[in-house]
Amino acid sequence: MGLSLALLSGTAVVQPQTAEAISLGDIGGLAQVGIQYKAARDQLKKQVDTLNLTSEGSYYMLANYKQQVGVDHDPAMNRRLANMMQTLTAAVRSVDPSIDKQPYKYFLNPDRSFNAFCGMGHVMSVNRGAFEFVAADDELAFVVGHEMGHGQKAHAAKGVLKAADKQLIASIASASLGGTQLTNTIAGMGLKISKAHSTKDREWEADDLAWEYITHTNYNIGAGAAVWQRMLDKSGNNAQKGADMWFNPSDHPNNAARRDNYVKKLTAYSGKHVTNKDGVVMVNGKKFVKPAAAGGMSSRERSYFVMGNLAAAYHNGHNKAGATVNGNTVMLGAQPILTCAAGDESARTLADRLNSIK
Repeated sequence: MGLSLALLSGTAVVQPQTAEAISLGDIGGLAQVGIQYKAARDQLKKQVDTLNLTSEGSYYMLANYKQQVGVDHDPAMNRRLANMMQTLTAAVRSVDPSIDKQPYKYFLNPDRSFNAFCGMGHVMSVNRGAFEFVAADDELAFVVGHEMGHGQKAHAAKGVLKAADKQLIASIASASLGGTQLTNTIAGMGLKISKAHSTKDREWEADDLAWEYITHTNYNIGAGAAVWQRMLDKSGNNAQKGADMWFNPSDHPNNAARRDNYVKKLTAYSGKHVTNKDGVVMVNGKKFVKPAAAGGMSSRERSYFVMGNLAAAYHNGHNKAGATVNGNTVMLGAQPILTCAAGDESARTLADRLNSIK
């Protein structure tokens, strides 16, 4: 057993041998190492599956994560989170009905940095700092939808299995790590992987799933591009510390790339009628509006909300009606497009311009 552990952990120094020097006993020993390694891997996968796929495992992960990161009981934020989860659960269900086999368990935690994570067992937590960072719940919905994308594709569980090194497998094989200790070790790995997030491919997949989910809600579909623009405004394109780890760990797509991914989706959703050129919202290739900075948002961040409303209007056929003014809001059919703020052109000016280019 000592030899097999050394081989598995990579600590043994094995002298080269000629083919003639290898005995049947050596071959049997190496085969036994292979059997132990496979059995240990199987045991690890079984435990990960238990934590990730069963109700008991999900409740264990919920308790474990609450203990590790803490719970924030702020009533207003918890109500907002509950409403968001109800809306997004229905949206995910319309795309992936398997969510009903394992509903999400979620909680608010007191960390003031901008982050959220989804671990094994469909257990999700949103930092208090995420609520404090965004300008609107529409933006936070994209963050939460992104995490639900990770959950639906079991990225945390896959990450644990991929990250399991030879030393861990050796400890399982030798029975020096098992039972509650093994469960806690896996849970700890799962939390670390979930908070640091996944590979670049899995991040793109989660972004794309968040888009798909949000299109089945009443949230502004431009908020995906807007939240990445907010991150660019606050922290730049390649920030690598603190709150920015949710957005841009070193092996992830950068902030501008993720914003632009959502901008392309908005244009496609509009039937290619709506584009955005450096914060100027264009309709059929002609300038519609460059919004003023307002409501705690930069001009460019706000432009993506306008773009989202226009994309929804074209997608749903509201462009067949004329642009009108309702108070200080520009309407296209039944779809609100922009509520004018200080620094914007007048609603009447914008409505007339939209009618001339739509």
